[in-house]
Amino acid sequence: MAEATVTPIAAPTTRRLRDYGVYAALGILVVYNLIFTGNFATLSNLTTQLVQVTPILIAALGMALVIGTEGVDLSVGSVMALSAALLPLYLGYGLMPAILVALLGGALCGVFSGTLVAVVGIQPIVATLALLVGGRGLALVLADGRLKDIRNPTLLELGSGSVAGIPVVVLIAAVLTLVVGFVVRYTTFGRQLVAVGGNRSASALAGLPVRRILIVTYVISGVLAAIAGIVATARLTASDPSAIGQLAELSAITAVVVGGTPLNGGRVRILGTVAGALLMQLISATLIKHNLPTSAGLVVQAVIIVVAVLLQRPRLAGAK
Repeated sequence: MAEATVTPIAAPTTRRLRDYGVYAALGILVVYNLIFTGNFATLSNLTTQLVQVTPILIAALGMALVIGTEGVDLSVGSVMALSAALLPLYLGYGLMPAILVALLGGALCGVFSGTLVAVVGIQPIVATLALLVGGRGLALVLADGRLKDIRNPTLLELGSGSVAGIPVVVLIAAVLTLVVGFVVRYTTFGRQLVAVGGNRSASALAGLPVRRILIVTYVISGVLAAIAGIVATARLTASDPSAIGQLAELSAITAVVVGGTPLNGGRVRILGTVAGALLMQLISATLIKHNLPTSAGLVVQAVIIVVAVLLQRPRLAGAK
């Protein structure tokens, strides 16, 4: 009886809540802040919120691709810390070599996780959990467990500079969003990624290179997490492997799931992920501006995740 009453009537509404609820929630929160939060509608506040959300947004783009393959990448926070630790080690050779090494570190992390998932057959949550622990530990070893100040002016300009009034880090996040969105929507790889997430066995039978697609997806996630670590380091003007990327995986997963990408794969919503990241940032900012403990933000994130997962249940949401 319960199934008969829920499925045919509630599914369309539930699907709309799953797909578009994040935009409604973001709009409601903006209106609330416009009414009850002082100095919210200012250019400086808007700029601050956009700059602060960029590392999580960049990491979430890679997370969206991984979740689209019915996986998850718990290592993005540790990869951010690892890239932050690699930067000062190679800045003596120049900024570009240091950035390339940091990106290579992220790519290798992706190869490690992707191989464990695609070739060895380990569950994504277990494969990336190993890197979650080991990656942060390696970052602390490379940095001798210490915070290191960044003095390279070009890298510092990356974190504090702007073009036509728009912060450079925001422009980087915008470009990456457009690129990832284009890849998902208009390239063969994007369509294959979604197909693998929708039905891995059928994709293999159809001749798709499932293993290669999975590994490349985790590599992209690792590189994007490394970029997020570089951006965070430039903003902080210091490499702090113990702090950079802390709980970033939780925020990234939340942004992706709230944005409408189902945890059981087969679909990737990049614009929804952007809205989800902005929603998480705005919740944290609202709590701070109203003198509520920032730890309450974690509770709010947990509640949002539970609600989003419930909305994605096949019995409620219908076919994905």
